[in-house]
Amino acid sequence: MGSSRRILGALGLLSCLALSAHVPAALAAEAPAPRELARVPFTERYQAVLHGGLVRASNSGISCRREASPDAEPCAEVKRGAAGVNGDFEMFYSEVDKDPDTYNSTRAELKVPQGAKVAYARLYWGGNLRVGEQKPPQDNGRVLVAEPGGAYKEVLADTVMGHRVDAGSDAYQASADVTPLVRKGGAGMWTVAQLNIAMGHSEVGAWGGWTLVVAYEHPREPVRRVSLWDGFEGLAARAADGIVEVEGLDAPPGSAGRVGVVGYDGDRGVLGDSLSVTSDSGRRVNLSDSENPFNDVMNSTITEFGHHSFVRQPEHMNNLGYDADVFDLSPALSGGARSLSFRFTGESQGHFLGVLFVQTDARR
Repeated sequence: MGSSRRILGALGLLSCLALSAHVPAALAAEAPAPRELARVPFTERYQAVLHGGLVRASNSGISCRREASPDAEPCAEVKRGAAGVNGDFEMFYSEVDKDPDTYNSTRAELKVPQGAKVAYARLYWGGNLRVGEQKPPQDNGRVLVAEPGGAYKEVLADTVMGHRVDAGSDAYQASADVTPLVRKGGAGMWTVAQLNIAMGHSEVGAWGGWTLVVAYEHPREPVRRVSLWDGFEGLAARAADGIVEVEGLDAPPGSAGRVGVVGYDGDRGVLGDSLSVTSDSGRRVNLSDSENPFNDVMNSTITEFGHHSFVRQPEHMNNLGYDADVFDLSPALSGGARSLSFRFTGESQGHFLGVLFVQTDARR
């Protein structure tokens, strides 16, 4: 994406789930869409103390098809992890379902432990609507979802959606409570199709993807506090940092923990973006790993503790503008914690934050 990109935003409040059978787009378009706001700050969506934890499945919905800049690395190498930014490529949809009625579809594995009960599940999706083409924003609040071995069901956003247009792009994020669907579908390969994202080439570039976050209960796992936050905040270099305060923790010294982040339009090799956490004891830790350097955290990866720990189809290493990473939070909890403050800084070309989820040990 080019240096002229500006930052967009929004997302927000809890409502209800809407699921229906796979219906023609012309009929589905008549469904009422949630209200849209220009910006919604991060707020806590769900929290619980339980024997269990958090898992997620995630994938991007679009990737490079060919180079559009003479300085770009070959598209094939970028898919395998080479540095590259979406504005240097002609971008095209990923399609894995062989369904002629869908124009994009991707899969990812959800690792709910055997014997666990799903306590809560939420699906997030979003992207850029204007690249070489302009996609209609009326379709922002609808995707198709198939549980492992199942048929598509339409999922409608149940929350205030973000949608803001600037000189170069047209971005949004939407989400829905899908707890009943995930309780029924369980672990395995989940498919999400018909993400409303634009393909083609522009200086800003194309991006988009989806993430399913699931809280589960399991009697043989430790007592943990889990918390899910969402919003849609734009970050840019030299602008104010993004801060999310997570309070009410009861993590004893030596606790284990993890934090997950979903971000849009972060570029691999464009430096300046970082993520740090400070506990109420004053201990500050930069969150990074082998796949997410401390000064390039939002670098288009989908990883867990620096590893590719679940199956995705396709499984690109550089997702060209979509991040869904899980970091080890344990170093920040070495002295225990009652609260944590997460601080995000922006890269030189800016990026967007969509989701934050946190899991920490709790006292028995």
